[in-house]
Amino acid sequence: MHGVEITGVISDTEIIGRIIAGEKRLFEVIIRRYNQRMYRVGMAVLNNEQDVEDAMQTAYINAYMNLEKFQNRAAFATWLTKIMLNQCLEQKRKKQLTQLSEYPSKAEIMNVPANELANKELGKILERSIAALPEKYRLVFVLREIENFSVRETSETLNIEETNVKVRLNRAKTMLRENLGGYVKDHVYGFHLSRCDVIVNKVLGQLGLV
Repeated sequence: MHGVEITGVISDTEIIGRIIAGEKRLFEVIIRRYNQRMYRVGMAVLNNEQDVEDAMQTAYINAYMNLEKFQNRAAFATWLTKIMLNQCLEQKRKKQLTQLSEYPSKAEIMNVPANELANKELGKILERSIAALPEKYRLVFVLREIENFSVRETSETLNIEETNVKVRLNRAKTMLRENLGGYVKDHVYGFHLSRCDVIVNKVLGQLGLV
């Protein structure tokens, strides 16, 4: 499948307007633009790659079917993230996925030697240390520190007070090893291009836009 080509920077609002007006294949641009964020949010809740990809497909389809209901009262990124979050929480209620016993204890995380942090296993070490956080702290950490949501956007996405966002973020940071912080953004929950193509093809196929 050949991807949709867009020249120059085009805002979410303009893309959505054009999709609603009939350029339905432009939804591919939205999928590719948000795959990384959707994946990270999904992993913060479900912690299982296949289940996250299933949730992503469902969330994108739900968003596409409800685009006309999006009225720019919130940022599109916030609206889409809430759809993904709700889908993940629904899936989690139906199937308990997160078993903390699968992950190293806090003591094991704290004792990871510096040279090991620098090797090819760094990404997994980071993911496991974040996965060991309680969900309410993990979600705030992923949105604020990895996806760069503002305090207000995080508050709107999770339906909690801004003060709680700040408290939970500080708590999450204290629960993570201090010297992991500099590595998180570049290594946690990478969503590679080949997997991006899979999600695009599946979603567009289910929507009949191929």
